[in-house]
Amino acid sequence: MGGIENHLRLLTQGLSQVAGMEVDVLVTNSGPRTVVEQHGHVRVTKAGRLANIASAPISLALLQEIGRRSYDIIHLHFPYPVGEMAALGWGRTRRLVITYHSDVVRQQFILRFYHPFLLKLLSRADAIIAGSPDYIESSPYLTQFRDKCTVIPFGIDLSYFQSRALPEVSAGLRARFKPPYILFVGKFRYYKGIHYLLEAMKDVKDCTLLLVGAGPEEASLRAQARRLGMESRVAFLGQVAESLLPSYYQSSQLFVLPSCLRAEAFGLVQVEAMACGLPVVSTQLGTGTSFVNQHGVTGLVVPPADPAALSAALNLILGDHQLRHKLGQAARRRVAEEFTAERMVQAVLDLYGRLL
Repeated sequence: MGGIENHLRLLTQGLSQVAGMEVDVLVTNSGPRTVVEQHGHVRVTKAGRLANIASAPISLALLQEIGRRSYDIIHLHFPYPVGEMAALGWGRTRRLVITYHSDVVRQQFILRFYHPFLLKLLSRADAIIAGSPDYIESSPYLTQFRDKCTVIPFGIDLSYFQSRALPEVSAGLRARFKPPYILFVGKFRYYKGIHYLLEAMKDVKDCTLLLVGAGPEEASLRAQARRLGMESRVAFLGQVAESLLPSYYQSSQLFVLPSCLRAEAFGLVQVEAMACGLPVVSTQLGTGTSFVNQHGVTGLVVPPADPAALSAALNLILGDHQLRHKLGQAARRRVAEEFTAERMVQAVLDLYGRLL
């Protein structure tokens, strides 16, 4: 489960519960079989996958599945080429909505061929949802379709992240690692900038960096921590059960999202941390990261790929309890006002209503 998967779950559950909509979710399975699951009024079809090409799933079954029914709205979550081609070629719908999660950043070779199709897709869309105004202005594609764009920030289940922390989590951390704790949560991917964070930690003293997650960069990050002699100050905690995640946020003093490329389009983990009253240190990417985390209000925003700026921001917040409390309280208020699941679902419903 990542940010987009959790977003889909909250959105589809909200649409079915609040509006009584009949919702089909169509994705690709991890294996070759097609599986159908029913979750309340939400039907999830996991179409059999043949292979992966450039991180994109290839599924002929998905093309067949999307044409089985006609819809009032097909809502695509970009980038997902197989779903987009299926919708344009086989989908039957009155309206087409796209949530534009991110530009295609790394797969530039694929983008050369996909570029004309992407323009056709955005031209065909009746509405395009972006998570922040920043992304509309910085994306070379969305700027061409501003008139179709609507800003609907991604939301979270606020009560879940503000629930009471489990004492065994904080006690377990104190027994193993020296507080205070700087927390990172996410997949260890190339654009997360964790290698810059490890460099920055050389100049951040008397604290422990908690890394929650896993991913393709883990082996190189562990090797880097050993090379820097920081194994005792950097804790690789692996994947954490979803039910325990709020307790890790609430047991920490500061959250960091050091992403270095605009593949980090929003940073929903920032919202989760802010809901728990944590100030955030993030990077200025021209995306939604600094729309969520406001510099000097809910945390600090620094240039990407800059360990010195990162360490200075971390030291400033860790060393000033009054500032940390002020930023954390503002962060909690901002989430309650702007980033709740209820607010997100209602905004999507309003958009659907206008289109229909």
